[in-house]
Amino acid sequence: MSKAKKRGKEIVTTISWKKALKRDWQLYLMLIFPLVMVFVFNYAAYPGLRMVFMDYKPAKGYDGSEWVGMETFIKIFKDKDFIKSLKNSIVFNFANLAVTFPMPIILALMLNELRYPKFKKVTQTILYLPHFLSWVIIGSVAYTMFRPSTGLVNVALMNMGLIEEGIPFLTEKWHWAVTYLLIGVWQGMGWGTIIYLAAITSISGELYEAAMIDGANRWKRMWHITLPGIKGTVVTLLIMNLGRLMGSDYERLDQFGNSRVKDFQYQLAIYIYEKGLAGGKFSMATAVGLFQSVVGLILVLASDKVAKKLGEDGLL
Repeated sequence: MSKAKKRGKEIVTTISWKKALKRDWQLYLMLIFPLVMVFVFNYAAYPGLRMVFMDYKPAKGYDGSEWVGMETFIKIFKDKDFIKSLKNSIVFNFANLAVTFPMPIILALMLNELRYPKFKKVTQTILYLPHFLSWVIIGSVAYTMFRPSTGLVNVALMNMGLIEEGIPFLTEKWHWAVTYLLIGVWQGMGWGTIIYLAAITSISGELYEAAMIDGANRWKRMWHITLPGIKGTVVTLLIMNLGRLMGSDYERLDQFGNSRVKDFQYQLAIYIYEKGLAGGKFSMATAVGLFQSVVGLILVLASDKVAKKLGEDGLL
């Protein structure tokens, strides 16, 4: 039964769960499938984490595999390849965060200021499309465009007289690092912009009108109204991105990888695949994955606590 409680000038209505279920049963029914998927792929696999304390052999199963305790972790942290992949992951993820995170904010501010609706819609569509392309497609196109001698970019630069010989964008590790990061910016900035544009729409238009009456120009309105208005969204997404600092994208690294850039390309995702899965050492692969998840959780909790101390709402 519905009950209404008056609190000052507000009326709060509480609805029993039976009535809510009867009223919105179609929505609850639609939720069953995603809930099952989340449970199967995120929670049902938790019992399998015990293999990090075993010398797990698929043929023997959990019961037949030898229990080794923390020996797997000790082997990992003594492995020079793991240390190398860990350093590369941390450096590239910090660099990726520094380069990639501000771009959707800047792009959202620019799109918000456009006054021609048709041009704005076309621009948004063009910027969003790269997010829906797989890294296989992006990688093949990138190698076609950035070849040192026959790539479209190098040919155009040489024809314009800007360079005398082709730049090894993807075949020399330092050029590869810059190209790798910038392609990531291009691929992801349009999707991140959607979130910030949605946050901007929640800002009251009266604030802009009052600022215009007071003589504030476009830059001042962006700095004093738009940016403070989306500050909560920025903090939330920053905290979520900090939780991914230990992660790495195998598909992306694999598509841009070659023997000449392996010093930088060799990150945790590559380590997990080569040493763990391809090498049949499933305990090691699981241990490294667990290590990434635990460190990511610690970073999220720590950054959330810092955000709250600075006066923000935080994530949790």
